[in-house]
Amino acid sequence: MKAVPETSVVRTKRKRKLFSSIRRDVLLYVLLLVPLTYIAIFRYGPIYGVLMAFQDYNIFQGISGSEWVGLDVFQFIFEQKSFYRALKNTLVLNTLDLVVGFPAPILLAILLNELWHTRFKKLAQSVLYLPHFLSWVIIGGMVYLIFSTGGIANSLVTSLGLNEIEFLSRKNNWIVLYVLVGVWQNVGWGTIIYLAALVGINKELYEAAAIDGCTRIRKIWHITLPGIKPTIIILLILQIGRMVSIGFDRPYVLGNSLVSEYSDVISTYVYRIGIGAGDFSQATAVGLFQSVVGLIFLLTANYITKKVGEQGIW
Repeated sequence: MKAVPETSVVRTKRKRKLFSSIRRDVLLYVLLLVPLTYIAIFRYGPIYGVLMAFQDYNIFQGISGSEWVGLDVFQFIFEQKSFYRALKNTLVLNTLDLVVGFPAPILLAILLNELWHTRFKKLAQSVLYLPHFLSWVIIGGMVYLIFSTGGIANSLVTSLGLNEIEFLSRKNNWIVLYVLVGVWQNVGWGTIIYLAALVGINKELYEAAAIDGCTRIRKIWHITLPGIKPTIIILLILQIGRMVSIGFDRPYVLGNSLVSEYSDVISTYVYRIGIGAGDFSQATAVGLFQSVVGLIFLLTANYITKKVGEQGIW
């Protein structure tokens, strides 16, 4: 059968319907312009600067006047031992954050969900959320005040007749402290998403399980965890996609010269060569490398998730 051509009357009706819907929701479209403008300026706009990764960038000549060098900048970076050290430290610290920090908000959300006392539950949530709003500079000061030599923790240790513990100058001690402080700062905020997912679980399932004589552990294992499994998988995929990326504040504030061999990550490496040494080409190349590898990790994690029968991001 031949397709019936669209008449001018139908096209006119569609245009009128479109214009009427725009007029009805004009304020919503105006509000939508704010985040779209932000994304266009601060997310898509800087993409033009990626060209610096393929240039011998000169700040006085700009991108248009700098000399093109192709992949020479990447070749130079991949020959540097300091880059591989920063990459290794980034992967190690992010892996530890994934292993220790990722399950923490899940467990905390389940525990809060099991509480019956409403007032205590709200108070616990407020106390747990609070560290997320503290600057890493403030947290770093607290860490040094408590765990430095002669600090509060070591004062307690020495009062028990034991030797001081070098929390901030020994590799293993510093890594453990780095991970635990990160968990403390983020775990409360991460529970918000899981608590929202727990609200969507049908309460009748718990009632039926109670009639069947299920214990709390059984209800958590067979109802709660399966109910929030899609949320867990999506957040896990996103976390894996950020394995090569790492924030600047946390390793920079908690790190020091005694543990620089372990605290120097890609973000501090970029800061050192970009801001410190003024080599913007190298800094841009490392940032581009992070983005590409992170995208590969994200796509791979999503592909594996869908292959095993779970729902991915798309």
